[in-house]
Amino acid sequence: MTDQQLTTYYEERISRFSAIAEKLRKRYEFYSLVRLFTFLGAVGLISLLWTIHWGIGLGSMVLFLFLFYRFVQWHLTLESQAKHHESLTQINQQERDALDHQYQAFADGGEYVEPEHPYTLDLDIFGPWSLFQYINRATTGIGQALLAKYFKAPATSPLIMARQEAIEELSKRADWRQDFRALGLDCKDSPAHLRALRLWLTDENIVLGKKGLTAALYLAPIWVICGILLWIFYFNWTIFLLWMIPVVLIIRKTMEAVDKTHSRTAKAGDMLNTYARLIQHLEQPTFQSGLLQRLHAAFMGKKAASSSINRLSYIISQLNVRFNIFAVFLNLIGLWDLQWVYRLEKWRHTEKERLPQWFASLAELEALSSLANLSFNHPSWTFPTLHEKLLIEAVQLGHPLIHVSQRVSNDIELPVRGHIKLVTGSNMAGKSTFLRTVGLNAVLALAGAPVCAKKMALPQIQVFTSMRTQDALHESTSSFYAELKRLKFIIEAVEVAYRGEHQERPVFFLLDEILKGTNSVDRHTGSKALIQQLIRSEGGGIIATHDLELGQLEATANGAVENLCIEVEIRDGKLYFDYTIKKGVSKSFNATLLMQQMGIRIGEV
Repeated sequence: MTDQQLTTYYEERISRFSAIAEKLRKRYEFYSLVRLFTFLGAVGLISLLWTIHWGIGLGSMVLFLFLFYRFVQWHLTLESQAKHHESLTQINQQERDALDHQYQAFADGGEYVEPEHPYTLDLDIFGPWSLFQYINRATTGIGQALLAKYFKAPATSPLIMARQEAIEELSKRADWRQDFRALGLDCKDSPAHLRALRLWLTDENIVLGKKGLTAALYLAPIWVICGILLWIFYFNWTIFLLWMIPVVLIIRKTMEAVDKTHSRTAKAGDMLNTYARLIQHLEQPTFQSGLLQRLHAAFMGKKAASSSINRLSYIISQLNVRFNIFAVFLNLIGLWDLQWVYRLEKWRHTEKERLPQWFASLAELEALSSLANLSFNHPSWTFPTLHEKLLIEAVQLGHPLIHVSQRVSNDIELPVRGHIKLVTGSNMAGKSTFLRTVGLNAVLALAGAPVCAKKMALPQIQVFTSMRTQDALHESTSSFYAELKRLKFIIEAVEVAYRGEHQERPVFFLLDEILKGTNSVDRHTGSKALIQQLIRSEGGGIIATHDLELGQLEATANGAVENLCIEVEIRDGKLYFDYTIKKGVSKSFNATLLMQQMGIRIGEV
């Protein structure tokens, strides 16, 4: 589909789903009144029938309660359907906005920012208006965390090909993907709650396997009921209190352990309920790609994963009854807390090995679905090819976060070992954008995602960047020193890859205006020395600079350095940018004109 066809596609879905949602919501509100008047009328009718004969009254009451329960269940289903279509309306509106690069509604992954990471900070992988925010459609925390992991480290070649196949298949299932996302749109999971739940999986049992406590669960209610009967007919209240001492001792002895179990699981109930809905949706289809089949198989067994997780959510909800002030009576009468802790432990004994697998498969399918949505929204993008040549090749490579109407694409051939492209150009010419274009597409390619290009092929590489350095106040260091530390980090990575001691991928670096925190003489001398050192270690990458004298290195580098430039034209006192990569050293200058436009009177000096 073209961009216009995609826009029309989403607008039609917005109109259709909003109309269905409005119709369902009106039906729900109408039957809310029917429900109320039915109940009031039934109460009056049953009261009348009871005066005629208690048997007729009792029978009619039982029949009414059964039918009313079914009616309430149907009514709640109507509300659920209305809410689902409202969510679908919201999803399609968000996708319509995303086509215009208005994607701030999605989680931006700011919590995954790592300033020391080899490339994520410089390439705007996380944070507002980032690659992650543009692509992320995961509704669960575990799905978002895994998608972030996709972007933080390159996958193996077999895994990349498996992901590409899975993404291509899911991209053709737009309805299924949107239903999946709608089911989790109100998900409020938390890393802290997940950590607590995982800790609970490794805790020791309180009741299960303890014969005395297990027997007490069955005997205690009988013991208490007998005590109540004896109190009514024979005992006085003091003897009854003595009779209850064994039950109180059991509660007191296990209270600390029960509190620990409850603290681990209390907040997980609603989260698990949402996970169960999502997994139930994942259990239904059949898949063709090998990766999707493996992920789907994790949910299948003697008992469906969604059913088992729903059971766990229900047990937790019953244990949460201890928040109620009347729970003390339930504990005294039937050891309520221990009854549900016992059920929790039985569930854990059966499913504790499978629960992490279910979570992992759910997260993976959410991450893949996000990338499938990217592929669907950009049918002109392509899946890159992995090859053994130490060369990045691309046709019409563009920046994925720039709107197609403003994007300028370039053809590139970039050796990844023993060769440096030196890019010169004036201010605002697009040098930094070009570096990020290459870096972002390499990250996408090595995650298994489609790339913003007509064609792309690359080997397995490690991306390293030094583009954006800041003062480190917590270390009392300047931005220049921070940049030196960053360059040292990259040099060491290049040298380790050169030695090949651990079969590391070749390092492909992107450096922007290196050593900008010092004077021009030191900057030129240091930059020249750095380039020569990187060439000796067979480093490969792109260096963007304003230092035109560095362009002289091409003549003496025996092909290890090539000059590229991005030129700017000045016509009638105005700047014209074409953002196109050309061979050679830049010959255009625009700083003086820009300063004059800002009010600096250069001619008067």
